[in-house]
Amino acid sequence: MIKRLLASTALTLAMGGAACADFWSDASTEYKGVTIRGISESTPPSNYVRDVLAPAFTEATGIVVELETTSWDQMFDKAIKDMEANSGIYDFVYVEQDIIYSYLARDFLVDVTAALDANPDLKAPDFSFEDFTTFIDNFRGDNGDIFGIPMEAFIKVYLYRKDLFEDPEHQAAFKEKYGYDLAPAVTFDQWRDNAEYFSELDPNDQLWGTTVQASSGHVASFYEFFESIAPTFGLYDWGINVEKGAASVEKGGSMNSETAKKALAFWISLLDYAPPEATSSTWDEVASTFAAGRAAQGWVYGENAAWIATNSEKSSVVGKVGVTLPPVADGVMEAAEAGEGYIGYYDGGAFSIPHSSRNKEAALLWLQYIGQPSVQADWAVAGSRVVHQATYDDPKVQAQDAKADGYYTLMKDKGYLFKGAPEYPFHAQVRETVAPFIYEAIIGQLDPSEALDKAAAAADAEMKQLGYGQ
Repeated sequence: MIKRLLASTALTLAMGGAACADFWSDASTEYKGVTIRGISESTPPSNYVRDVLAPAFTEATGIVVELETTSWDQMFDKAIKDMEANSGIYDFVYVEQDIIYSYLARDFLVDVTAALDANPDLKAPDFSFEDFTTFIDNFRGDNGDIFGIPMEAFIKVYLYRKDLFEDPEHQAAFKEKYGYDLAPAVTFDQWRDNAEYFSELDPNDQLWGTTVQASSGHVASFYEFFESIAPTFGLYDWGINVEKGAASVEKGGSMNSETAKKALAFWISLLDYAPPEATSSTWDEVASTFAAGRAAQGWVYGENAAWIATNSEKSSVVGKVGVTLPPVADGVMEAAEAGEGYIGYYDGGAFSIPHSSRNKEAALLWLQYIGQPSVQADWAVAGSRVVHQATYDDPKVQAQDAKADGYYTLMKDKGYLFKGAPEYPFHAQVRETVAPFIYEAIIGQLDPSEALDKAAAAADAEMKQLGYGQ
């Protein structure tokens, strides 16, 4: 698969880049032989950058790109320590949509808009902010300027096993047991019934009813609950009232509201029907679980949707994957369609240049290279990510869309129903404060109600200490 993509991308760049060849060669004259270093999470989109785009950029410019792809935790830890110490190890860093506000508050990042204005000779003719989807707006500062070039964006969708749900024997058995037709879940009761049915088919098989991203020691579980599950019940922005700096109902928030407690209780209950690895699963393990055929349904990050559905070298469920929207509580879909709520997480990130970089000009060329139209389609096919509006209409993407049960069409048509993380400069601090209580709920040390009461009180105290709370 990767060999075919390498060949396809090389041909695309050769054909589409001819008009810009002189620019890349001329603009990089002063920087030939320079090595720029970056860091990102090891994901399909980032691995494509490392394996395909970085070598192509080096060939076009003579600038060497070394991209370190590592775990999510290490990516953030290394990048933040480098920027705090001003050590200049990294010339570009992955900045997730949910952490950009913290980075801007700490003045970590170079203003890309201003940098291009100040260096017109480095402005690529085939690069324009206007080509991007509205996802780029997540990386604007207070002045409206861009501080990161989007490299991935995707929604978290409901995946299900079409072969199982469309099997006549399962359909008949399910209807006999539950009194209604087997189908992808549109309600939470239906999700639980689906999960129960498939998990109890055969005690000796390796099929469970649902995935659950419920690591009891990693913030992936915090994110699944607050950014995927809670919104479908109608709890938004982690239940924090920013104006009052409050999370608890007592002080004006909703983190421990009845809606929140109902959502957490539902999510925790799914562990009864999930594979044993669920309580150690981050987004990576969830994708692996589904690709291995160990779950009948699940919330799965879109960056994994295409390879799960199409790559037989990595997935055992190729041709068997259905993609649709997650179930929602009454009124939630209507609120999302009216722009008053949302039904799940619109994830993604950008590459940004730290102020600590010693090679800002070379990095500025690199960011434009990955942001040009000619590289987008093959990247979208490889990593289920779309950051340019025109990418959806590319024949390669449309062909992949057909194989992936309309994932790209779903993101194009229904992406507006999803939302990124709230614009909190205290994102990391509150996340780290609240996550341990979610872990305790997962392992059964606290019931969902107690966990959220304690989490909300702790969040109140943390925001107050940071100067945001009452």
